[in-house]
Amino acid sequence: MKRVSLTAWIFIGMAAGVALGIAAPGFAKQLGPVSNVFLRLIRSIIAPLLFGTLVVGIAGGGDMKRMGRIGGKAILYFEIVTTLSLFLGLFAVNLVKPGLGIPIHATAAEAAVSGQQTTFASVLEHIFPSSIIDAMSRNDALQIVVFAFLFGAACAAIGSKADAVITFCNSLSEVMFRYTKYVMYLAPIGVGAAIAVTVGSKGIAVLFGLGKLILTMYAASAICIVLVLAPALFLFKIPVRGFWQAAREPFLIGFSTASSEAALPLALENMELFGVPKHVVGFVIPTGYSFNLVGSALYLSLASIFVAQAAGMNLSIGDQLLMMLTLMLTSKGVAGVPRAALVILAGTLATFHLPMEGVAVLLGVDALLDMARTGINVLGNCLASAVVARWEGYKIG
Repeated sequence: MKRVSLTAWIFIGMAAGVALGIAAPGFAKQLGPVSNVFLRLIRSIIAPLLFGTLVVGIAGGGDMKRMGRIGGKAILYFEIVTTLSLFLGLFAVNLVKPGLGIPIHATAAEAAVSGQQTTFASVLEHIFPSSIIDAMSRNDALQIVVFAFLFGAACAAIGSKADAVITFCNSLSEVMFRYTKYVMYLAPIGVGAAIAVTVGSKGIAVLFGLGKLILTMYAASAICIVLVLAPALFLFKIPVRGFWQAAREPFLIGFSTASSEAALPLALENMELFGVPKHVVGFVIPTGYSFNLVGSALYLSLASIFVAQAAGMNLSIGDQLLMMLTLMLTSKGVAGVPRAALVILAGTLATFHLPMEGVAVLLGVDALLDMARTGINVLGNCLASAVVARWEGYKIG
């Protein structure tokens, strides 16, 4: 008998939560602590995962030095497509406004902080941590990223003397990947409780608002493929049919399992068969798992502004641009495991003092959102390897 996947269990938990919220709203409201436990476990992942992943990524620059030109071209391409994806999501969420009508409220502490006036000087000062321990305790994702970048650069600069530190950070990131996997075993319960609380306390009408968010995400994903990814096929003269045949199976595996890691072996194999040189595909795709998460970037911009809209917080253009800058950095630490983008979203909400209840609301439909963003991530990384190979002058297809 085939084992039921985690994604299937999450769908089951979501359906059970909806049914419970409709049939027994009084009881459903009491399940808040259950979803809160899951939320707290997610928050516990933020600091160590970001730190370990980014330090290893920066300090592992030995590969980039050896690869030289290939590394520089890959990073440049990653930054272009993820930035375009972020702003596509920002445009879509401001156009459709899926958060309007979803009653999310900030706590008294969050409201007090969000009401404070900010200046350019205060924002600039806030980017840099006075204590990494303090930043980690507050899950301030931006400060953790800045520290990790500088720390990783220092490790790379002193060479072999930092081997023990890099090994530790690599082990830390691997442990946090497994820790995340363990936490995700609780996802069906957390999802069921979250959606039950949402439906029980806010009514079935809230699902229509979340449905609007889902449709916005899938429509934006389709547009992302057409306007962000597809132009590279024509610009670098990559055979469209051949590329789709090579990337189709990894894409479907990533979409159905909501895990980029599950699609990695087949992506490496198929792109090499497509004609991408082994040293290119072996460098670009794994590196892209940290630096080229197009779908996650699209989701994060949508979800963060969605929460602000639902909370009735009118973010200025400047605030939204600062949030996009933060997401450009923090999205580089998203793990290739199911629903890991929730970790980054939670950190972003904490950084910008948006209500954490927004994560609980999104939990109920995150399985649907995660499938879309993971599929785009896998497709984007397959394309990145082909783009860099063609940029280097290799004939593929």
